[in-house]
Amino acid sequence: MDKNKNQSKKLNNRARGSHNLGRLIMQLQQLERHPRTFGEAGALTPSEIHTIDAIGLEHGILMSELADRLGVTKGAITQIVTRKKMKELVKRTPHPTDSRAVLVSLTEKGKDAYRAHETLHQHFYQQLRSQLDPKEIEIFERCIEKLNTFLEK
Repeated sequence: MDKNKNQSKKLNNRARGSHNLGRLIMQLQQLERHPRTFGEAGALTPSEIHTIDAIGLEHGILMSELADRLGVTKGAITQIVTRKKMKELVKRTPHPTDSRAVLVSLTEKGKDAYRAHETLHQHFYQQLRSQLDPKEIEIFERCIEKLNTFLEK
């Protein structure tokens, strides 16, 4: 009897875990559909702000490297960068030593959006830390790393 009860409990825990993961994925998909305001840059979609995040505050990134970071083709990155340039979020400059290469970097408006996005992430993480103890945070971070590794396959 106890064996059946334990098996039933394990199945319920798995079903609950699977259900919660499904809910999390749905909530993340909903977040991906809604633009947010990021400083002077105004309302940006999640894909736009993640492009800005991938460029970062570095002195510039090669278009090909940006395409790799975002997992898109070079043709797609050209279109993405063109749209961000029209919004005055990025600028293109020739590479100083390779005439075939182009560097992409953030404008001041793009940097403002980047910082606002960082602040949003920090605020979210502070809220999360206030609800979890240090051990739970450690487990959460390991689980996120493992989930990312799993999803990258």
